[in-house]
Amino acid sequence: MNLLKTLDLVTKKVLLISLVVSLGILSCKNTNEETTLIEHPQEIPENTPLGTKKSISKILSSFKSEDLFFNDSVTKFYTEREYAPVWSNNAFRNNFIETLKKAEAEGLYFREYHGDEIEALELSLDSKDTNDKSRYDLLLTDAFFKFSSHLLNGKTDPKKIHEIFDLPKNQANLSQLLNDALTKNDLDFAFNKVRPNNPVYKQLIISLKEYKVKMKDSDEFKEIEGGEMIKPGMQDTRLTKIKFRLMVLGYLKDIDPFSNDYSQEVQEAIKQIQLENGLLSDGVIGNSTIKLLNIDYYARYNQVLANLERWRWYPRELGEHYILVNIANYHLDVVKDNGVVKSYKTMVGTDVRKTPIFSEEIKYIVFNPNWTIPPTIKTKDVIPGARKDPNYLKRKNIDVYSSNGVKLDPSEVDWKSNNVKSYTYRQKPGSSNPLGKVKIIYPNKHLIYLHDTPSKSLFSRNSRAQSSGCIRVEHVMELAEYLLSDQPTYKTEKINKILETGKLTEVRMQQRVMVHHLYWTAWLENGKSRFTEDIYNYDEKIIDELNKISKP
Repeated sequence: MNLLKTLDLVTKKVLLISLVVSLGILSCKNTNEETTLIEHPQEIPENTPLGTKKSISKILSSFKSEDLFFNDSVTKFYTEREYAPVWSNNAFRNNFIETLKKAEAEGLYFREYHGDEIEALELSLDSKDTNDKSRYDLLLTDAFFKFSSHLLNGKTDPKKIHEIFDLPKNQANLSQLLNDALTKNDLDFAFNKVRPNNPVYKQLIISLKEYKVKMKDSDEFKEIEGGEMIKPGMQDTRLTKIKFRLMVLGYLKDIDPFSNDYSQEVQEAIKQIQLENGLLSDGVIGNSTIKLLNIDYYARYNQVLANLERWRWYPRELGEHYILVNIANYHLDVVKDNGVVKSYKTMVGTDVRKTPIFSEEIKYIVFNPNWTIPPTIKTKDVIPGARKDPNYLKRKNIDVYSSNGVKLDPSEVDWKSNNVKSYTYRQKPGSSNPLGKVKIIYPNKHLIYLHDTPSKSLFSRNSRAQSSGCIRVEHVMELAEYLLSDQPTYKTEKINKILETGKLTEVRMQQRVMVHHLYWTAWLENGKSRFTEDIYNYDEKIIDELNKISKP
């Protein structure tokens, strides 16, 4: 028995020595044999452990709050999984890194998500110790939380940019999202849950790529001077620059640019660019058209960036049946089952009284409406008017009510008293009533609604920021009939009879229709990038905020 044990030990020693010698020989291969090794590389395990539970716990506790973007979320996430590494699957990890590197297509940048450190660690991962690998795992998880949050709600705070932005933040459980992605081994599943699904957002990604290429030609944009209007048939020295600009933008070809004549061909090109950018397509080159022509590709690229950011703020689900108002483009669409069923021109709030951004459900429609004058107009217009002119309220057909609802005689009111600010002012139905014959109500704290107007000629204007915040709709009576089309009682004949009485009549809605007041200035239409004027100067504010935090 002892002899067998001795022989067994000897055999093991011999085998061990042979193994060491073999390894030594392999380690001393000369350069001529390196090709053989490259042809037969060592297989890399699919899962490379990134740290251990112990080291991850240690590194996480050593982090300062500023080391991670989402320190609390990362800590909670690892605590719940007992500090197990997250990113050990090579393919899963590489897919995430690739996604971050490609995020610039959406106006998001790799460097903003620990990009430099992540890339450096990945390149030398095999040589890193356990602590470095643990740190790497933590940084990747933090990057996931930040990137997902940017897709979900943008990088900037819309309430810093808008006077009134009253949309709730989009909600998602990012920890659960990462756990689900790990279980399914599918990161696209996770990001599609938080990325905007609106077609406008997807189209803007195409526009951003287009203008990134075009930016190189921004030096070709030499400023065109403003001045008097240029009408068809006229001559003007600026037409040379205008023709060159139209050629650069692709609206003119094979034309003599050095002539000062405003020819038919140039006129058609001007009409086309006006039409595509929300200007009155009349062929007259005024300062609005000159301003449009002076917008270079770099500015357009930034404009697309601004619009990508705002669509990340907006609700992910608008509903099955809704009204979508684009404030900037003076336009309203009725959408049902993902298709536009009706479209109308609108008028929106002036720059001083901007139309707010919010969403609400339509509850009722009022025919022959009174106009309860909103606080801003009451304070800035009505009360000063009544103080200056005793007949102001009578001339405007406005009644005044005390805070307890009692109708007052304007001649007996002390207009110097501050009490007048607490009174309610209501204009009766009639030709002077700015609400016209109908208003569509979706109750909200901003006192905003859709309505008619007696000033219908204003819809033909190029700029239609004319209201005090509410939305005036061209052919609004047609829209009202559509909204009541599910109620057989309220056909055209019935509605006309109500209007003829002049009596205020309220009709409750039965079908559910949301109204979304949004604002965007760039989109893709028929495969071509389209832009409209930034009437409230929001784009510039978004770009300023993005520049403070972005690291392209």
